[in-house]
Amino acid sequence: MSHHEPRSPKSTAEAKDAFRELVPDDERVSVRPMFGSVAAFVGGNMFMGLVKDELFVRLDDEQRVTLSAEGGRALEVMPGRPMKEYVTLPNWQSRPDEIRAWGKRSLDYALTLPPKRK
Repeated sequence: MSHHEPRSPKSTAEAKDAFRELVPDDERVSVRPMFGSVAAFVGGNMFMGLVKDELFVRLDDEQRVTLSAEGGRALEVMPGRPMKEYVTLPNWQSRPDEIRAWGKRSLDYALTLPPKRK
């Protein structure tokens, strides 16, 4: 793997602000830089975030099937290498209430995962 990967296009400031508004309001959650953008973590596990201007969430199998039926796609930060458990949410900026609900499901799922060791 060469270290000369093209840098991924960054998210716009507007997208990052919009994303922060949608992250579940929970004191256990932290938002930090990731993939040239921002992502939300709980217990060291990433559960939702932005890549370019795509919002993604981490879900269990059943919820991923539901979301895929609604147009969600596997997250590929590097083209051709889908990230397990992560699905993108189409048109996320136009439906904040739905996205908040998915963000909450994603947080609930992440809370079932073993915390990552620092």
